[in-house]
Amino acid sequence: MCVETKKQQAGEIFIDEMDPTFLFIWKGTRQKGMKASEYRSHDFLEIAYIFSGEGKYRIEDTIYTVQEGDLLIINPGDRHQSLNCPEAETPSTEFFVGFSDIRIAGCKDNFLPLPDGQHILHTTGELRQRLLRICSAMEAENAVRRQGRYFMMKAYLMQMLLLVIRERCEPMERPVGCAFESASKKYVVEQIMNYIEDHYSEKISLDQIAENMYLSPFYISRIFKSETGNAPIRYLINIRLEKAKELLEGGYEGSIQEVAAQVGYDDAYHFSKLFKKRYGISPSQARHGWVDT
Repeated sequence: MCVETKKQQAGEIFIDEMDPTFLFIWKGTRQKGMKASEYRSHDFLEIAYIFSGEGKYRIEDTIYTVQEGDLLIINPGDRHQSLNCPEAETPSTEFFVGFSDIRIAGCKDNFLPLPDGQHILHTTGELRQRLLRICSAMEAENAVRRQGRYFMMKAYLMQMLLLVIRERCEPMERPVGCAFESASKKYVVEQIMNYIEDHYSEKISLDQIAENMYLSPFYISRIFKSETGNAPIRYLINIRLEKAKELLEGGYEGSIQEVAAQVGYDDAYHFSKLFKKRYGISPSQARHGWVDT
């Protein structure tokens, strides 16, 4: 078993420093006409996931509008209050998690930093779905109150924190204290290439590649393009067309539809258009003698 130590490069998040104390959860809906809550602060961290609807929050004299999928992060000492939002068509349903005792290298204790002092993380796609599943699992676990409940809640909280840290630290230039892993961009790009080359004949999406890499779609798209000049999906298309070329040059006797299916395309017409755009001739013409263009 590999155990990380504090002799590692400065700026990494150490496993022994990610040991939060779970405090509570709360879920509720801000009904129209409700009065604003007290403008207050506290000595622990809160994360609020917006299940649905819209709402408004005041944090340190800045007004934030929140909506479904947003994650609100309130650090210790941040003065905050929920505000009435009469213009919202649907009042916000919010899921709060309170906790303490997290330590990220280079940051204040019990502090979860977002860039530029922001407090809202807008989530989409797979990240939004994962956070929704985690919050729903915490709500269900809290309701049954079985043996080991605290440790299950803490485990879900750990997942939530790591997803947030990955999403916010990896897409940015990595400041000291926010680097999550020491793997180089080159290594990550190589892993993406290997995954595409192993699975090009299957249905592949950017979200699927990101999930396999345990990284955000935005991050892998950004570094892949910066390192190769191509987006991951463009690289996938190139691999598929090269494999199709190899089949046709090698005397594969299947139909064009079968060639397309072999390299991951259900639509032979779409495949043929891509092939001709890339090589200047149709797949059928390629069968009768390859012409480089």
